[in-house]
Amino acid sequence: MSKALKLALMLTAAATVAGCQTAPKSLYQWESYQPQVYEYFKGEPKEQQVEVMEQDLQKINASGHQAPPGYHAHLGMLYLSMGKDDQMVQELRTEKALFPESASYMDFLLKNANAGDVK
Repeated sequence: MSKALKLALMLTAAATVAGCQTAPKSLYQWESYQPQVYEYFKGEPKEQQVEVMEQDLQKINASGHQAPPGYHAHLGMLYLSMGKDDQMVQELRTEKALFPESASYMDFLLKNANAGDVK
């Protein structure tokens, strides 16, 4: 067998194996979370941001995926800025339950929100 034929067979085998691989499945479904964070910093209306994030959360839940880290915390802070304290508490607790590594920060936010220190 010639070197060229061996090389061609090896390249064909490598291409076949590489073609069978699929991209890894994303752990989270982001929807418009990142643009909404940007809108927050631009000072866009909080009500509109909450509406978009709630709609996205419904899509994420319906698809069986999970919201990314920080999603519920960001939504909770938007609720707080709108004076919806009960919904803020619920979102921060959800963030804490889904991402235990955020527990100390969520506890800090909850404590300060109850004391009226978070703006």
